[in-house]
Amino acid sequence: MRGGYTPALARLICLEGSDETSFIQASSHLWEVGGIRVSERQIQRVVGRVGEDAQAWQKRESAPGPCDAKILYISADATGVPMRAEELAGRKGKAPDGKAKTRMVMLGCVFTQHTEDDQGRPLRDNDSTTYLSGFQSPSDFGIGLRREAIRRGLFSVPEIVLLIDGATGLEKLGDDYFSDAVQIVDFFHAMEHLQTLIETLWGKGDEVHNNGRRHKWKKLLAHDGVQRIIKQARKEALLRGNVAEVEAALGYFVHNVSRMQYGSFRAKNYFIGSGVIEAGCRSVIGKRCKQSGMHWGEAGAEKVLAFRCIHASRNLDHFWKYRLNSRAAENDTLPLAA
Repeated sequence: MRGGYTPALARLICLEGSDETSFIQASSHLWEVGGIRVSERQIQRVVGRVGEDAQAWQKRESAPGPCDAKILYISADATGVPMRAEELAGRKGKAPDGKAKTRMVMLGCVFTQHTEDDQGRPLRDNDSTTYLSGFQSPSDFGIGLRREAIRRGLFSVPEIVLLIDGATGLEKLGDDYFSDAVQIVDFFHAMEHLQTLIETLWGKGDEVHNNGRRHKWKKLLAHDGVQRIIKQARKEALLRGNVAEVEAALGYFVHNVSRMQYGSFRAKNYFIGSGVIEAGCRSVIGKRCKQSGMHWGEAGAEKVLAFRCIHASRNLDHFWKYRLNSRAAENDTLPLAA
């Protein structure tokens, strides 16, 4: 027993405290379902104390893992978490007063692909996705993400694919830590920028024309035609006299030409969308940390998110066995878990 709770009860408290939408609801759920009365404040303390071990477990060094998949995917993104005022002091934001309301937290994931469906579309291996989070810059976050990829078999797969949204920080993460990976910009983000380009050229007034142009350029984009789009847009900008504005909108495409060869990527049966990491930002981070009225401290949010990443990665049993054994080692006893 540690901190007044048995390992089994501590595990249950941490699961409820990180899985429910608030510590208050976790307290209520423990009482309603199990007849266990633990205050929300005590749940927060237990999650905070054990959360330090969860963070350490995610950063642990381990031997490179085997992997028989043909493709290993790595993806990362960032999303804002509402923070307490003292966590935001001096930070600039997008609010009307210029102040920040949130802090960006990174989320990374690793998953594998063995095969495709009957139509040749890639299939993500069932239960193959593992997650990692942290309030870090993309460069610093890349260290842990590479460590996770090594555990998952980075050195034993024939192909590595990095799925990103085109942000320069994530591009640098890929260059620094996954230099052998094929980098792919998420097709959905490319389409969002395509819409911006169309509206920059022709405005928002003629919806029928813009939809037609969007359809044509989407087909080009899907068949390695990004450079043709750039050429056509520049020609149209000369006619319309808005070259500077169009060049600014084209910057995303010009910079990511090699990452937008979607026809070639599809021919190799690669995923071209970052839906896995986008969904992870909503389910792993948003569901717990972005509820109405919530304001977090960095340390508290990191500990809760460490639990949520471990849970979403189906690694709870591994973590708790590791923790039990480490505590047993401190007491110079036999391991409690094999």
